[in-house]
Amino acid sequence: MREFIKKRLSLAITLVMFVFVVLVATFLVIGGSVALLQHLDIISLSGPPAPNTRGNNGKHLFPLFILFSLCVLLGTSLTAFFSKKALNPIRRVIDATHKVAGGDFSVKVEIKGIGELEELSASFNKMTQELSSIETLRSDFVNNFSHEFKTPIVSVRGFAKLLKDNNLTEEERQEYLDIIITESERLAALSNNVLTLSKYENLKIVPDKAPFRLDEQIRRTIVLMDPKWSAKDITVNVELDKVIYRGNEDLTQHIWLNLLDNAIKFSYRGGLINITLVKVNDEIRFVIQDGGPGMDSHSQIHIFDKFYQADTSHTVKGYGLGLPLVKRIVELCGGDVYVQSNTGKGSIFTVVLPC
Repeated sequence: MREFIKKRLSLAITLVMFVFVVLVATFLVIGGSVALLQHLDIISLSGPPAPNTRGNNGKHLFPLFILFSLCVLLGTSLTAFFSKKALNPIRRVIDATHKVAGGDFSVKVEIKGIGELEELSASFNKMTQELSSIETLRSDFVNNFSHEFKTPIVSVRGFAKLLKDNNLTEEERQEYLDIIITESERLAALSNNVLTLSKYENLKIVPDKAPFRLDEQIRRTIVLMDPKWSAKDITVNVELDKVIYRGNEDLTQHIWLNLLDNAIKFSYRGGLINITLVKVNDEIRFVIQDGGPGMDSHSQIHIFDKFYQADTSHTVKGYGLGLPLVKRIVELCGGDVYVQSNTGKGSIFTVVLPC
């Protein structure tokens, strides 16, 4: 608070000093001019003119009028000159803004001296850094989406052409058909995820709210995912308090499905997943912890961005849509979701929902 007040005062003091300098300069010029005119006996400040000098009133008033006009002109000129200097930092920000509007996100602004302008400079640089990151993410999004969508289509087309060969054995024909079915299901899953995320992004209010057992829903989700975690010999430890939650059951189901699926995908074979659900005061807290490879700080910042995948090698199957969907649904429910992770030490996802 003190730092904020100090910065506010610094700008106020700067403006006061600016006006003070202009006034002092104007006063000195006016005073010097009056003294010079009086010394040359052009004007007299000693008293009113004698009765026999009435005709000279014009002589006294005209120089004063000229002096007044010069004062106005001088004050305006000095103000314009110093204003131009004072506004140079703002012009630099405006020029930088035009460059950003043109797509140059590498531009930086360094302004020193005045608290508010330093803060503006820091905020502007932070904005350009975020915009640069978003532009990179957008480019990655296009590349990833094109890769995820194009690969199964090419695969389906290729194996469909092979099926036209009459010399194939029945075993080869069945193998190619299975590949086509798998790739078609992959395309369907990708399309379904995109449509689901788009649907909930445009949703403003959670419909059809009703009370239900949240702990039972999570148990059913774990059982539903049994084939996946059993296939990797993963142990799932579960500690769920009895929690009755009022919301949309189908909507919240997506949260647990995606978080558990994500934990299974990144867990090592024979690993461990801990799941807890507790109610503390007016909050419901769900925590899922895996023992996978974890994430660096950059991945944690972008993990909830659409189509972002920390694993750029695509060794782990995924589309980068599960966690953005989780975040959007949690936000619709009035809650929050965040991640704690260290490279090589697994990840902890925490969902907080209001009671």
